[in-house]
Amino acid sequence: MPACVPTHTAEPNRPERAHPPHSPPHSPPGRPRRLRIAGADLSAAVAVFLIALPLSLGIALATGAPLQAGLVAAAVGGVVAGRIGGCPLQVSGPAAGLTVVTADLIQQYGWRTTCAITVLAGLAQIGLGCLRVARGALAVSPAIVHGMLAGIGVTIAVAQVHIVLGGTPQSSVPDNLRALPAQLANVDPAAVAVSVLTLALLLLWPKLPGRAGRLLRTVPAALVAVAGATATAAATGLVLAEVDLPSWRSHALAGLPEGPVLGLVAAVLTTTLVCSVQSLLGAVAVDKLVSRRPGPGHVPRSDLDRELLGQGTANIASGCLGGLPVAGVAVRSSANVRAGAVSRNSTMLHGVLVVVAALLMVPVLEFIPLASLAALVMAVGIQMVSLHHIRTVTRHREALVYAVTAAGVVFAGVLEGVALGIAVAVGVALHRLTHTRITHEVKEGVHHVHVRGQLTFLAVPRLSRALHLVPQGATCVVALDGSFMDHAAYEALQDWQNTYTARSGAVEITGRRPGAGVRIAEPTALTSSPTPDGTDETGMPSGAGCRCRPWTAWRNHQCEPPLSAPDDDRSGHGSRTAGGTGATPEVDAADDTGGRQGGHEGRPTRPGTGDGPSDTDTDTGSGTGTGPASRAGSVSSAGGPEASRTGTDLVRGLSTFQRSTAPLVRGELARLAREGQRPTQLFLTCADSRLVTSMITSSGPGDLFVVRNVGNLVPPPGEESGDDSVAAALEYAVDVLAVRSITVCGHSGCGAMQALLDPRPDGTSSARTPLGRWLRHGLPSLERVRDGSGPGVRLAGREPADTAEQLCLANVVQQLEHLRAHESVARALKDGLLTLHGLYFHVGEAQVYLLTEAAGERVFDRVRAEDLAL
Repeated sequence: MPACVPTHTAEPNRPERAHPPHSPPHSPPGRPRRLRIAGADLSAAVAVFLIALPLSLGIALATGAPLQAGLVAAAVGGVVAGRIGGCPLQVSGPAAGLTVVTADLIQQYGWRTTCAITVLAGLAQIGLGCLRVARGALAVSPAIVHGMLAGIGVTIAVAQVHIVLGGTPQSSVPDNLRALPAQLANVDPAAVAVSVLTLALLLLWPKLPGRAGRLLRTVPAALVAVAGATATAAATGLVLAEVDLPSWRSHALAGLPEGPVLGLVAAVLTTTLVCSVQSLLGAVAVDKLVSRRPGPGHVPRSDLDRELLGQGTANIASGCLGGLPVAGVAVRSSANVRAGAVSRNSTMLHGVLVVVAALLMVPVLEFIPLASLAALVMAVGIQMVSLHHIRTVTRHREALVYAVTAAGVVFAGVLEGVALGIAVAVGVALHRLTHTRITHEVKEGVHHVHVRGQLTFLAVPRLSRALHLVPQGATCVVALDGSFMDHAAYEALQDWQNTYTARSGAVEITGRRPGAGVRIAEPTALTSSPTPDGTDETGMPSGAGCRCRPWTAWRNHQCEPPLSAPDDDRSGHGSRTAGGTGATPEVDAADDTGGRQGGHEGRPTRPGTGDGPSDTDTDTGSGTGTGPASRAGSVSSAGGPEASRTGTDLVRGLSTFQRSTAPLVRGELARLAREGQRPTQLFLTCADSRLVTSMITSSGPGDLFVVRNVGNLVPPPGEESGDDSVAAALEYAVDVLAVRSITVCGHSGCGAMQALLDPRPDGTSSARTPLGRWLRHGLPSLERVRDGSGPGVRLAGREPADTAEQLCLANVVQQLEHLRAHESVARALKDGLLTLHGLYFHVGEAQVYLLTEAAGERVFDRVRAEDLAL
C-alpha cells in the first residue's frame, strides 16, 4: 500500500459512536421525531404529481384495466417503492414499458388473475433482491433493452390510433393494422379534434419562447395538454367518451390465479423481467442525472439490490390492492431530478398527492375525454422509439439485434422478442469472434497484411501464414481493423514483430484509423495497456496519431514510501511510468504494496492531505521535482528531515522517459519532425503547476500550441511595454500556423488573481517589481468585478463561491476581449477562420467548464453533447 494512503485500523480505546457519522445525534428519549420535508422535495413532488396523474390514467386506459388501477399503482409506487427502494430519486408507478405485457395478461387471464400475477412477480423480485443478482441484469445488451422498448412503443402507438380516431383497439398489432382502413373510413371528428389539440399542446408547450415562456414551461406539458383538451371539449359541448371512475367500493382486487400453470409461470417471468430491467436501468440513469446536476446537494448512489426489494414490495402491494404492475418510470424520474429533489421524500409525497387526488378529485377527472388520454399515451409510445438509441446501436454494429428484438416484441410478444434478441446477440458475438479475414498484398514494394475482424486464437494460424509471406528485410504494414485481440493473438504478433525487426525488417502496425501507427507494449497489472490495434483494454485509442488515454499512470506520483525503503532503481522497484504520456512500461505488480517509487514518486505529501497533492505542495506535473516539497530541510510523511532531491527527481524522470516512453512515441515524433508542427489550437493558460494542458484536453504531441504565463493574461495591443511575447505568439499562431481556435483557460485558486485582490502588506507599490508590472494587465478584470460592468458570469448554474472565484471567471471573459483587439485575431475572426473559447478548470473538482452565452448571460457550464459539434 502506498505510504501516503492512511490505513484504517481499529482503536480499542476509542469510544463507539452513538449515531452514524455525519448525522445529528439521536433525539432524546421521550421527544417525538419531527418529519422535515425540504422545500425542494415539496416542489419536486408537486411537479411529478402533475405529470403522473394524466399518465397513470392513460396507461390504465391503454392496458384495458380499470382506470383506478393506474392511480393505485402510482400511489403505491410513490409511497412503497419510494420508501423502500434503493434509488432515492427514482419515481415508480405504472410504466409505458409494461403496457403491452399487462394488456396481454388482461386479455388472456382477466383482471383479477392479472393482479395475482403482479403479486407473484413482486415475490420473484424480492427473491432476486435477496440473491443480490441485480448487477447481473445490467449484463443484458443495451440493444436488446432499447429494442424491447421500441417494440412496446410501436405497439402502444398503433393501438392508441384507434381510440384517437374514435374507435376501439384490437388485441395485437397485426389486427390493429388490418382494422385501420375500416377505422379511417369511420372517423369521429370530435375525437380527432380533441386528440390533435392534445398533441399540439404537448409538442408546442415546451417550446414557448421568452421569459414568460420560461415561467409557463414550469407547468408540465402533459398536464397542460390534457387540461386544455378537456376544457375545450367542455366549452364547445363535444360529445365524447370520457373517463369513468366507478366507486371505490366496487374496485376489483386480486384473486387466485386461474389458468394453465406453464402459462402463468411465463406471465410471472415476463412481468418480473420487464419490471426489473426497466427499474434497474432507470436507477442507473438517475445516478447519471444526479451526478451531472449542479449544486452541493449530496444524494447517495443507488443500491440496486435494495431497489429490487423495493420494486417487489410495491408490486405485491399494488397487485393486492388491484393496481397495475409497478416499475421505475424514466419521464417522472428525470422530472424529479430536474425539479431539484434531494431525498426520497419527494417520491413519497407525490404518492400521497395521488391518493388525495384519487379520493377527492373524481368529479374533475371524469371530465377528461378518453381521446385526449389516448393521444397522450400515443405520444409516449412514439417517443420510446428513440432516434438516439438507433444511432447508438448502429454505431456499435448492433442494429440487427435492435431490429430483431423490436420486431419480435411487435409481432410475437415481449418475452418472445427479448428471447429472439438474446439469441441474435449471441450469434452476432460468435460471428465476430470466429469470422476474421486476413489478406496479404504488395503495393509499391511494401507488404500489407490486413486483418478485418476480431483477432482471436482461432485466427492465429492464418495470421502466421500471412506474416510468413513477408520476406526478410522488407517493409511491412500490419493493419488491424477490429476492437478485440486475445492473448494468443497478441503473443503471436509480438513474437513475429520482435523476430522480424531483429533481422533488419521494418514493421508498422496501424489501428482502425488510417495513419494511426502504434507500437505493441507489454500489458501491466496496474494500468491499461495499448494493444496492436491501436486501442487500450478499455477500447480507447492509444499510441501515435490517437488521443491520449486517461492519466492514471502518475496518480499519487507525489507520495513517498517509508524512509527505510531503498531509493534507487537497483532496488527492484524500477520506475513506474512516464508522466504526461500515459505510456505503460513494464511493472512489477507487487510494487504497489511496497510503496510507490520511480520517476514520479519519492516526494512527500504534507501530513493530513491524504493521497493527493495539496494546493501548497505541487509540481508542474512532469515529474521534475521542482515543487516546494523538494527543498532541503522539508519534512517527509514519516516525520524525518529530507535532503534536497530536485536533481535526483529530474534525472530519474529523464531516465524513465528514455527507457519507457520514448520507444512508444518515437515514431510519432519522427513524423512531426519531418512534417513540421501543424497544431489546430492555440491554448493560452496560467503557469500554475496544477494545470496540465495535455491532460485536460486529452491531446498529444503536435495538437496544441501552448502559451503559459502568470494569470493567463493577454496584454491589449500597445500596452505590452517591452514584453511582446504573448502578442508574438498570437501573430505566429494565427498568421503562420493558421490555428482554427484560440482558448483562454483560467483555473480555481489562481495566485495571480489573489495578488490582484490582496494589497501588499508593506504598503509599497507592486508596480516596482516585475510581477507587479505584469499583473497590471489583469486590472481590467478586477475593475470588471468591482464595478459590475458587463453581463454577469455564473458557474454551472450557480453564483461564484467568493470574490476570488468571481475574479478568476471574469478574467477569462476579459482576456477574450483583449484577444479580439489584436489585429491578426480580429482579421481571422472577421473572415470566419477562427473561433474563441473560454475555459475554467476547477482544480479541486477536476472539472472543466466551457464558457457559453444564454439569454445575455455568460455561464461556465459542463461540456454537453451539443458542444461536441463545435
